[in-house]
Amino acid sequence: MANSDFFEKVYSIVALIPEGKVTSYGAIAKAIGAAKSSRTVGYAMNACVKLDRDLPAHRVVNRNGVLTGKHHFPGQDTMQRLLEEEGLEVENDQIKNFKLYFWEPSDNE
Repeated sequence: MANSDFFEKVYSIVALIPEGKVTSYGAIAKAIGAAKSSRTVGYAMNACVKLDRDLPAHRVVNRNGVLTGKHHFPGQDTMQRLLEEEGLEVENDQIKNFKLYFWEPSDNE
């Protein structure tokens, strides 16, 4: 699978993440049939911040609810602010009650 095809599959899942919910790199990888490719999902997310696309990239976190991609957003604490605007609480770069807000992409296809 070419990287651009893989990235497009990632972006199609990210576009579905409901407001006020988050998912993980690994859950996205599993949903597109590439369970061992969570790192590549991360690369896709890093790339999408630079693209002019309206994707809720701030809703993708690591498997523990940590805002690992926050450094790729413009401005200070942009990722945290966007999540808090959707009603999530973030403390020390980690979503509080993470399991409560977790969205499983494979359940929603």
